Amino acid sequence: MVHHEQDDRFWLGVEESRDRAWAMIALGSRTTSEYRILPVSDPTGSPRTVSAREEGLEYSIELAQDRLFVVHNREATDFALAQAPLTSTSSADWVTLWPGEPGVRLHGVSAYARALVWSLRREGLSAVHVQPRTSSGDLLPGVDLAFDEALREVVVSSSEDYDTDRIRYAFESLVTPRRIEEYRLDTGERRLLKQTPVLDHPEHGPYRAADYVQRREWVVAPDGTRIPLSIVHRAGLALDGTAPCLLYGYGAYELPVGLRMSIVRLSLLDRGFVYAIAHVRGGGELGRSWYEGGRLANKRNTFTDFIACARFLADAGYTSPDLLVAEGGSAGGLLIGAAINLAPDAFRAVHAAVPFVDALTTILKPELPLTVSEWDEWGNPLEDPVVYAYLKSYSPYENVVPQKYPSILVTTSLNDTRVEVTEPAKWVAKLRRIVPADPERPILLKTELVAGHGGASGRYDAWRDAAFEVAWMISQVARPDEST
Repeated sequence: MVHHEQDDRFWLGVEESRDRAWAMIALGSRTTSEYRILPVSDPTGSPRTVSAREEGLEYSIELAQDRLFVVHNREATDFALAQAPLTSTSSADWVTLWPGEPGVRLHGVSAYARALVWSLRREGLSAVHVQPRTSSGDLLPGVDLAFDEALREVVVSSSEDYDTDRIRYAFESLVTPRRIEEYRLDTGERRLLKQTPVLDHPEHGPYRAADYVQRREWVVAPDGTRIPLSIVHRAGLALDGTAPCLLYGYGAYELPVGLRMSIVRLSLLDRGFVYAIAHVRGGGELGRSWYEGGRLANKRNTFTDFIACARFLADAGYTSPDLLVAEGGSAGGLLIGAAINLAPDAFRAVHAAVPFVDALTTILKPELPLTVSEWDEWGNPLEDPVVYAYLKSYSPYENVVPQKYPSILVTTSLNDTRVEVTEPAKWVAKLRRIVPADPERPILLKTELVAGHGGASGRYDAWRDAAFEVAWMISQVARPDEST
């Protein structure tokens, strides 16, 4: 036995250093980290702790032969970069290389012989910074990679070769299909390696990014916070309130919603839809404070941010409330359930996928596989009556009232181990029992009998389910003279 983790809040993973000289044991909860390293040449030895866990201190390490690079949040809300000797056993050994910058979230670094590659998020957008290294391993002034689209998603691929002279990254936007590009660390030269093809449309012909418009709007939330809203639609679409719109949201676990192209979304855009992503608090778009602003006792901000985005889309002429569909899954399903309890008039229809809608009941059950680790996200209602009352105040199941709701499609899976099928099933049952019946606003439950949290696993089954969901959403906002 090398290590047996006793704290149920922590997960454990084993990694190999890029130079293949070290085995790394990564331990972490949602708020605390710990790394232990062991030379692969001494597999029966005792792993050495890089820095013992301290509640609230998160860090990750990169081994670079003679030193460690450490990304951490000590006195740096959005994380800083430090360097330490390879023999380090305490955070007291960390020497600051970059102190961090509020609002600029440093997610991690990859260390190579020739350069240190940073992955960041700035102003809600992903960014890449490349910092050359000398032959002795010291760092030289770096450069941000420039990209020509205002909205974008860039993900750097980690090379397994410590001595590589190039890196690869994936570039994508709401209108640009995924591109794999190569960047030379020695010359700065870039090369396109591959781009995802888009098949010709039977009516519109070849795909042209210029046929679509993407833009960023900023929405003012009830407390004055500015919420980023990413929007895409066909060029030339009349923004006079007559276009249907699909608004997507998530807002949890510090996960940003990626600005990626979707073939399924094209079906909506080519039918005159506006598509919008509400980057609400609780996600990771604008740094750690953005996450904290929609977590624990601040969770209600996630819902009011989303409602503010829905109101904005109608007020700005992108759509109208009777043409607005909302969608979210898992923790985003909780967002949908809470939003329609608070503002049912803001939406014509909603799709809640594998929705976490009976949050209070689930978080009260530590015997479930994920509950204990989730207390850092939602709070522990078993130990704190204030947390219990707050969870109960927004949990969708607890707050269904007899009012006019939008049409509701709930999709779930029988074998979901993250959000058990009982949650959406009992939510739908309560909605049907309490909400006044309206044949024009159905409340539907669709359950996959052989699937998990991610839905059907087969490619064609996944496309079938996506087609069903999109067709349903179109049907809810189609005019009587329109065919879906």
